[in-house]
Amino acid sequence: MDQYEFIRTAYRVYGKNITELARQTGHSRNTIKKAIRGEPWGYKERESQNSPVLGPYQTIIDGWLKKDQAQPKKQRHTSRRVFNRLVAEHGFAGGESTIRRYVRQAKINLGLDASCQVFIPCEPDAGREAEVDWGTAMAIIAGEPVRLKFFCMRSKFSGKHFVRFYPCERQQPFFDAHIRAFEFFGGIFPFLIYDNLTTAVRKVMQGRARIEQESFRKFKAYHSFEARFCNPASGHEKGGVEGLVGFARRNYMVPVPEAESIEALNEAILKQCLAYGSHKMAGRDQNVDALYEQEKASLLSLPEVAYYNTHAHEGRGDKYGTVIVDKNRYSIPWRHVGQKLKILLHVDQVEIFTGTKFIATHERVFGNNKWCLNPEHYLELIQQRPLSFNSARPIREWRKQWPDSLHRLLARFCDAQGETRGIKDFISVLMLYQDHKPDDIEAAVELAVEKNISASDGVCHLLIFANEAGNATQPLAGWPSLSPPDVSLYGQLGGVQ
Repeated sequence: MDQYEFIRTAYRVYGKNITELARQTGHSRNTIKKAIRGEPWGYKERESQNSPVLGPYQTIIDGWLKKDQAQPKKQRHTSRRVFNRLVAEHGFAGGESTIRRYVRQAKINLGLDASCQVFIPCEPDAGREAEVDWGTAMAIIAGEPVRLKFFCMRSKFSGKHFVRFYPCERQQPFFDAHIRAFEFFGGIFPFLIYDNLTTAVRKVMQGRARIEQESFRKFKAYHSFEARFCNPASGHEKGGVEGLVGFARRNYMVPVPEAESIEALNEAILKQCLAYGSHKMAGRDQNVDALYEQEKASLLSLPEVAYYNTHAHEGRGDKYGTVIVDKNRYSIPWRHVGQKLKILLHVDQVEIFTGTKFIATHERVFGNNKWCLNPEHYLELIQQRPLSFNSARPIREWRKQWPDSLHRLLARFCDAQGETRGIKDFISVLMLYQDHKPDDIEAAVELAVEKNISASDGVCHLLIFANEAGNATQPLAGWPSLSPPDVSLYGQLGGVQ
């Protein structure tokens, strides 16, 4: 540009001729004339680029790429494969970079370049559509690291979202998550957008056709919404909830969340979902909460009766005092071994009945060949066979949670009464958990250890007296009250000298 300015100024102001300017600047006379006339000058792209080395091979490359359109995506030519074939089969002497440039442009011309997809900007209607997806994250539950699945539902219009943790992605948690999400939003979106998850889709047909799971069709009909499924491997078709999965993981799960239970973790996550609302999405004038208030009126109303998301099973108590449900074992009182049982399988717990009589409940576990044992179901049987006490699986698991006072009480009973009688008598103390609060029992056990009591009767007396003393009314004025009992004599029971 400085030379352009020099040439025009020297010619127009100082009257220098073209020959002189050409000698001073080193440019040709034609270039000087163009500058004086104000015409564009400099280099320009050729209308067609000659390819002396590649030219004879362009037809071959185009043919290979056109045939690729009918081949599987993972078995199509890459630039390197094209180069290697040209060298091996046709004696190509050019460089690989030349092939790469040509193949890149040829794929664009043929529509084979996935990076050249074009998206249509859309504006969703209020309260009409929501997107659904699952994510995975680590959490610390009761001190143990656990890999959990979290369900996400996001409104396309407002961006309001719901997140909830589950142990797995199976169909019962999938339905339960929907029910809780509908309660969170205060209504049901007429259209829900999914990928082709197996809990909803049994088979993917050509185009948009899907064969849905029968139970999902029933759930969908009960709530009167319509399901829309993305094309396979096309997560961008529900990009809002795909982004929510990452947002939730970065904002709600960093640092790794810790809770006593999954339910407690979900309560904490729910508070964060409720608090999210002041953010403005790109291209929107109002924040999330304001848009959410607008779409509430467009949601379908919730059903009067919640969907029955419980599976009924039948089983029989086996010789281990358990019943197998969904490939896992749950304990029952040992007297019901061999009986026919009815099992109600909820998303988070298992209820077991014999006829119409309720006999057991457990927190549901997921996986295969897991044992969920309630030690109270085996205490009476173990008392009859005290030598099995130390090796019994329900007792071994329970002992890990005992306070130190129970371990000391067991040792005292065995020292005072002998191992067999001591274990039998100690099991009588453990049976108190069936009718009393754990805190009350452990307080009585602590006091029994302090008073050197070595028999279950003494522990029972302390427990009963503590409960009566806590509930007793004040004595009448003028009436004497009884003094506290002397429990030291219980230390002589069981042969203590």
